[in-house]
Amino acid sequence: MSGNGMREFPPGFVWGAATASYQIEGAVTEDGRGPSIWDTFSHTPGKVRHGDTGDVACDHFHRLDEDLDLIAELGIDSYRFSIAWPRIQPDGKGPANSAGLDFYRRLVGGLRDRGIKPAATLYHWDLPQALEDAGGWRVRDTSYRFAEYAALCVESLGDQVGMWITLNEPWCSSWLGHAYGYHAPGHRDLGAALAANHHLLLGHGLAVEALRASTSAPVGITLNLANVRSASQHEDDLRAARLVDGVSNRLFLDPIFRAQYPVDMVEHFEGQMPTIEEGDLTEISRTLDFLGINYYQPTLVGSRDRVAEHRNAGYLVDISRPATIVDESLRSVGMHRPGVDRTPMEWEIEPDSLRELLVNVRENYTELPIYITENGCANDDYVAPDGGIHDEERTRYLIGHIGAVHDAISAGVDVRGYFVWSLMDNFEWSEGYSRRFGITWVDYDTGRRVPKDSFRFYQGVASSNSVRREP
Repeated sequence: MSGNGMREFPPGFVWGAATASYQIEGAVTEDGRGPSIWDTFSHTPGKVRHGDTGDVACDHFHRLDEDLDLIAELGIDSYRFSIAWPRIQPDGKGPANSAGLDFYRRLVGGLRDRGIKPAATLYHWDLPQALEDAGGWRVRDTSYRFAEYAALCVESLGDQVGMWITLNEPWCSSWLGHAYGYHAPGHRDLGAALAANHHLLLGHGLAVEALRASTSAPVGITLNLANVRSASQHEDDLRAARLVDGVSNRLFLDPIFRAQYPVDMVEHFEGQMPTIEEGDLTEISRTLDFLGINYYQPTLVGSRDRVAEHRNAGYLVDISRPATIVDESLRSVGMHRPGVDRTPMEWEIEPDSLRELLVNVRENYTELPIYITENGCANDDYVAPDGGIHDEERTRYLIGHIGAVHDAISAGVDVRGYFVWSLMDNFEWSEGYSRRFGITWVDYDTGRRVPKDSFRFYQGVASSNSVRREP
């Protein structure tokens, strides 16, 4: 699988790029689209850096043909996009909005015409605001509304979509959106987060059933799993790391693959867990065709009660941010290691942590095919005097992490594909437009797209089905 200084991937390995609807589409009031929780959240003063919103974003809605040609130029096998629920059902229920479906029909058809397999994500966080007003993911009814929405999408797009993903990163929807308050809808309530956690997973299971009724295409879910490590072998640090692993990973992996919630987490959150009805876990654990994993950084955790000891050990501990409900409950704190490179998002760069995570998932949960559905880094990109965007840091990041995927495959993990995040710079949620993750530069004033050096690098990876070894 390797030679001549290159890491060669198995035949048929899928190379892709990913985006999300609210982050790139814009046109938030066109063709009958209704408001989403991110429209509301981003227009709430103080919620998003610089007051940025997704009203225009990358204007992908109006530049669809241009972006399809950009994807074709990249030379990838598959393009992962998300469908905006408010475009299909402006109020989150009822018949489909045909104009909204037409946009995705054009997208899917345009990909097919260019020989690119569409990979559709049904939910990348843009819940219709009308459903949020009725309780959102905190109430069980939203799970059933999600299944109805899934049925409308698959009945319209059918087998033209090459693979279906029900949810993207339900941890972010439930915990960042309902406990930390950093994402839409902006709640800070532990019970709400736990309820959302369960109802998102129930909606996933119901959507799997709806998808299978109308398509033979592979169906899966994407989780942003954390490779959690303890700062030391002290019992307080080990306990904090175990609880963080529970919230980040096991509250999702255990119901999906074991049809149960982790006993220690149920005990920890006693009195705050939502009602779990008979049959819920059977629904959540429906058989999948693949698991999508999003990965960006390792996670080092220690006890909040041992901050002085962590600092004495040389760790960089940031406790300037007020403790969140979750942090206080878990008595945990995140930290960085001195000398380890970080991205502008303050995320540590450690490619081998991705290999470690993939091996752990294979050994402890599933031997299903795995797709890396997101991986990439923010970078302080700028247009150089020669007109290029020379993002060497991103290229180094990609070389390391694609190499880690190769190492995981060599260790026996069935990884079938890799999707870089992201095709283009876009609205980075609560960070607004201050963070650039794209391999394509977007001039937000004009909408102009300029492939970065990392675009050309990844183009070569996709065409050769290989990546060079790190120097």
